[in-house]
Amino acid sequence: MTQKVALVTGAAAGIGAACAKRLARDGAAVGVLDLDADRCAETVASIIKDGGQAIALGCDISNRDQVQAAVGKLTTLFGAINILVNNAAITGYWPFLEMTDEQWDMIHKVNLTGTFIVTQEILPGMIEANWGRIINIASSAAQTGAPRMAAYASSKGGMIALTRSLAVEFGPAGVTVNVIPPRFITGTIMSEDSFARSKQPMSREQLAMAGPVCREGRPEDIAGAVSWLASDDAAFVTGQVIGVNGGRIIA
Repeated sequence: MTQKVALVTGAAAGIGAACAKRLARDGAAVGVLDLDADRCAETVASIIKDGGQAIALGCDISNRDQVQAAVGKLTTLFGAINILVNNAAITGYWPFLEMTDEQWDMIHKVNLTGTFIVTQEILPGMIEANWGRIINIASSAAQTGAPRMAAYASSKGGMIALTRSLAVEFGPAGVTVNVIPPRFITGTIMSEDSFARSKQPMSREQLAMAGPVCREGRPEDIAGAVSWLASDDAAFVTGQVIGVNGGRIIA
């Protein structure tokens, strides 16, 4: 991926940080984006220490002006963005009948509208280059449903539908678009918070045993799939839902 430039959202920690580090190791210059640029310092420092190139970027992905400013910084430093990993997201746990309009809107504004904004800002450069890779990080909750997570699951389901639509529309322009819906990835801010607050309906042991590969998922598991989808080896793969989930069969 020498000469490639990647933007990874939600990259201060967890899956996003693992993806940013892996893409940098593959040779791409990486924009490490999160809500606050200071939170990205550790990820950026790790990349640079290993000989890679990276810049910390801070913005709210649901704010188009902030996204445009962050994208401008990255392209000014490294050039046009070829690879986009839409990973930034928030979650919430509310019984459906008690959920407020504000809670519903908050989740969708970041997870779905934010993905829309970032993708729309970056796609023109990919089209001009006739080469682009977009990898969206959804959730297995979008495939199975989850109690008290209707807003989150539906926002991630929207990402899957968006992925397939973009794949059809921009495949002729040399841009592939795929989605990974992870299941039970530990070491992320979201998953650790859910365990700490007893929001998970199953224990760690039960979740680990729910798939043939009987262990917890790791951020690096997702990063490995992202690396492949971003490569030339995956040039004929688009519009696909790539289940990195320990082998759990989801109809």
